[in-house]
Amino acid sequence: MKKILVTGGAGFIGSHLCDFLMAQGHQVTCLDNFFTGSKENIKQLLDKPNFQLVEHDITEPYDDGEIDEIYNLACPASPIHYVEDPIETIRTNVIGMDNMLKYARKFKAKILQASTSEIYGDPQVHPQTENYWGNVNPIGPRSCYDEGKRCAETLCYDYQKRYKMDVKIVRIFNTYGPRMQFDDGRALPNFIKQSLSNKEVTIAGNGSQTRSMMHIDDLIQGMVKMMKFNNYFGPVNLGNPAFEITMKELAEKVIELCGSKNRITYYDLPKDDPVKRKPDISLAKEKLNWQPVVDLEKGLLETIEDFKQRLK
Repeated sequence: MKKILVTGGAGFIGSHLCDFLMAQGHQVTCLDNFFTGSKENIKQLLDKPNFQLVEHDITEPYDDGEIDEIYNLACPASPIHYVEDPIETIRTNVIGMDNMLKYARKFKAKILQASTSEIYGDPQVHPQTENYWGNVNPIGPRSCYDEGKRCAETLCYDYQKRYKMDVKIVRIFNTYGPRMQFDDGRALPNFIKQSLSNKEVTIAGNGSQTRSMMHIDDLIQGMVKMMKFNNYFGPVNLGNPAFEITMKELAEKVIELCGSKNRITYYDLPKDDPVKRKPDISLAKEKLNWQPVVDLEKGLLETIEDFKQRLK
């Protein structure tokens, strides 16, 4: 049994990770400031003896004694949330990362940083490989998140080099599944909620921009495999290149699976919104023996059913 800390553990991804780690028999501490996380996501774990919930903001130092592994997921990941307080977003990415690295160093713990495909910005290389440096605007509305995550990767690199720590980076591409927030502003939750509510389905731009959709179960497997790989820094892309899809196609698929006949309307594309997004996962296949397996339609049906139950 390992003692594992999951920051942002009450969020969409973090709560699924906590579920998995608890099922493996570990002692799990979920750290969250509840800016976007929810106790509802982890209610099934609250009465379990090896689970601890701590309300804490990682921009403040944290030390709860000896630790074996840290998964750092703390940071709002949706534009509608991270632009609400851009200064706090970048502080979470930079100061929070520094605090977690110090904690890991003190106890010689492994630490995995949940980075993002957003470090590639609006990419000029397609698909995106880990050695692509990206095309990011440092002074735009998304910069607090994009540049914050890039700086976090730099901190990870420097700590790993200077202190010989076991630091790991995964770059997470678009992930979906049960427990996604209804109103986080991202395309898929919007499409599902609008379709189930018989409202117009709204698409940014002309709907030709693409995203690669990965189910949450596939992501959790990739993150855990990366953590188990001793002394491997990465970074490694985790995403599903098989399901690169335009936003118009995704909206139409959701409407079909919801059994609705909603009209699609369009609005202006937000500033710096990436036109294309698709990972090259050759490295994850080679190093981690990992690739996504969940079918898009199966995963969407599961997510839609989850939304139906929660919307009741």
